[in-house]
Amino acid sequence: MISSNDLRRGTVIEMDGDLFMVTWSQHHKPGKGQAVVRSKLKSLSKGSVLERTFRAGEKLQEVTIEKSTAQYLYKEDNKFIFMDVNTFEQVGVPESIIGDDIKFLLENMEVTLDWYNGDVISVTLPNFVQVKITYTEPGLKGDTVSSTTKKAEIETGFTVLVPLFINNDDVIKVDTRTGDYIERV
Repeated sequence: MISSNDLRRGTVIEMDGDLFMVTWSQHHKPGKGQAVVRSKLKSLSKGSVLERTFRAGEKLQEVTIEKSTAQYLYKEDNKFIFMDVNTFEQVGVPESIIGDDIKFLLENMEVTLDWYNGDVISVTLPNFVQVKITYTEPGLKGDTVSSTTKKAEIETGFTVLVPLFINNDDVIKVDTRTGDYIERV
């Protein structure tokens, strides 16, 4: 059991017969009444996100998750194949479990796999990745000062917003949690 006061990003709880991962939580003490914990929970089976408010100190059923480091190898049909870096065993993970992180998943990238009852329930990418720009409109001389952005396609086929001075074949650092451009590498 875990107290609602201890909910943190990444904590997995069992509720209503389903597993939920906490993606955000905030302790809130209104002027009147009892303190509450507001949270956003992602269903690990359906992928849907719901907002839930718990009473402060409410007991919840925490789930023990095993973690392992794996390397992304390739995509086969609708599964992504990962290899455990310690045991060298390969496991196929459906696209639905990876979710939006697919846009930053590169071959040979090391990720963290979360396991529950022998099944992979989530894949966590590194916070930052370096990706190559495959196409963007050319930058103009003098476009290094303004905060204006343009669209750029990265090597995985997805689009990110970058400053005007970024050109084709540049390598950039991107935050995988937000999809934001960080810097040119």
